Amino acid sequence: MSTPLDHEFVRAAARAADRPAAPLAAAPDEEPAGVPHRALARRVKTLIAAYRSPDSALHGSGQALAAATTQLRALRAAQTDTGLFAGGDNVQSPPDSGFTVNDVCDAHVLAAGAGPELRDVTATLAEIARAASGSLLTGGVHTPNHRWELCAALARLHRSFPDDRLLDRIEEWLAEGVDIDAEGLYSERSANYAAHVSNPSLLLLADVLGRADLLDAVERNLATTLDLIRPDGTVETVHSRRQDQNRPFPLAPYLPHYRLLAIRTGRGDFSRAARLAAAGGIDDPDLLAEALLAPDLTRVLPAPDAEPLPRDRYLTTARLAARASATAHTVVYGGSDVPEHRRIRSGLACNPTFLRLFAGDAVLDAVRLSRGFFDLGPFRAAEMQRSAAHRYRLTETLTAAYYQPLPTDRRRDDGVYRLADEGRFSAAMAFSDRPRDEVSHTTRIEVDLREDGADLRIDISGPRVPWALELTFRPGGEPEGAVPVGDGRWCLAAGPMTYRAGGDEIRVEAVVEAGEPLAGPDRSDVLRYDPGQDYTVVGGTDATTGNRVYIGGHGPQTLTVALRARRS
Repeated sequence: MSTPLDHEFVRAAARAADRPAAPLAAAPDEEPAGVPHRALARRVKTLIAAYRSPDSALHGSGQALAAATTQLRALRAAQTDTGLFAGGDNVQSPPDSGFTVNDVCDAHVLAAGAGPELRDVTATLAEIARAASGSLLTGGVHTPNHRWELCAALARLHRSFPDDRLLDRIEEWLAEGVDIDAEGLYSERSANYAAHVSNPSLLLLADVLGRADLLDAVERNLATTLDLIRPDGTVETVHSRRQDQNRPFPLAPYLPHYRLLAIRTGRGDFSRAARLAAAGGIDDPDLLAEALLAPDLTRVLPAPDAEPLPRDRYLTTARLAARASATAHTVVYGGSDVPEHRRIRSGLACNPTFLRLFAGDAVLDAVRLSRGFFDLGPFRAAEMQRSAAHRYRLTETLTAAYYQPLPTDRRRDDGVYRLADEGRFSAAMAFSDRPRDEVSHTTRIEVDLREDGADLRIDISGPRVPWALELTFRPGGEPEGAVPVGDGRWCLAAGPMTYRAGGDEIRVEAVVEAGEPLAGPDRSDVLRYDPGQDYTVVGGTDATTGNRVYIGGHGPQTLTVALRARRS
């Protein structure tokens, strides 16, 4: 017996499509000005889906067809003689054009099944798709997820316009292996690209090619993501190697994937995630087209599993740990790429946040540690070890050098030496040829995760340098017991403090075990966050915003910090 349809889901998807489609249909002859090619293709797909869906206010609308024709005309004009699309930061980009062709091909399937009224629209979509086929067939990429987006475009082209060369090229890319690790994380570790690119692309490829291994990869990623869902309905991104590492990512874009696999597999945990992803309402206009193309999406979800609490997860590949209970959700992170690569770079995990704590409305968004050591930036763990069930040790050793005169056989009469990078800066000094005197600084942070928060033991060794622990709380409350120092900043030098938001709270208490007393509120030179020279040399920063509480001093020093959550 087939599973009944979820009529409310379909109606919600139709309403989400109608929101952007209705204004376009109301002015069907208005030429789009300055609209990127990807947005044009999405408009066309959404208008055709609305035209096709009995649940849409634009079902069978001639104005929707006229608007689609107008948008298509602009899209065709944006296509160059290579078949690729003009515009965007990436010039003559096969993968960027692949995003557009994916929507074009889906729109083609929807239009081709709609009858003779859409004959001209179908023909234009086919013309656009065929014109792009050659460049996508031979084109290259520059990020890991682009491979699967490009493969999905080739598979969609083959679906509508069968060509064995397209399949051969897909196999060439897939032969590299899907970049998913043993924990179920893609190599970019990005929620954004998992939800918007890798997972939907691999699901499409699995269906078109009959590849169960690709479906398995998506299921593994979704299973791991379950443990990355935060109490505020977002997905953890601190470990990401892409742009989302410094901002929250909503769960909503995962909705079609959790929903589809929950319905196909019966997994109650995926059903729970799908319901949570839709809890704030369905706003994605693409969902209607997806539901028309994959009718399984419209079936009623299986019964959801209850969320397992307490819950612990340690992702060894990303060096990310999380402990969730009814009182607190705490994340510990030690997987930055910066210690190994010694640079800030797009494509590296650079976020220096090493702990977060959620307690209802009271949220500690980021805990970071600055050190004034040769301007090398904040603490980013080079190692993370699990020493006990809920205990982790984060370690980083920084090294800087003073250089001795060149050996006799390395000297030049003209005084001209290689311009070289020594890890902090570059100079015409031939650094690698010189003896060096090293100065080292080691930071160890032991984190004991508790059901109601965490205990930190911070040990700073090496020369006497200033340090500052920054605790950034989400706006909505105010620290009580800390001394305000202006500009949304507070100092905690003695005694405990409490951050209250609504009826929830996070209590903080710091105790010095060894070393000098903590810095007072008059020490603005110590109580600050320093992003390091990789940012400041170009006038940038990765500083947080919010209510920032500082605990600071001069190392060497050992202190403990107790974080306790209480829910109303």
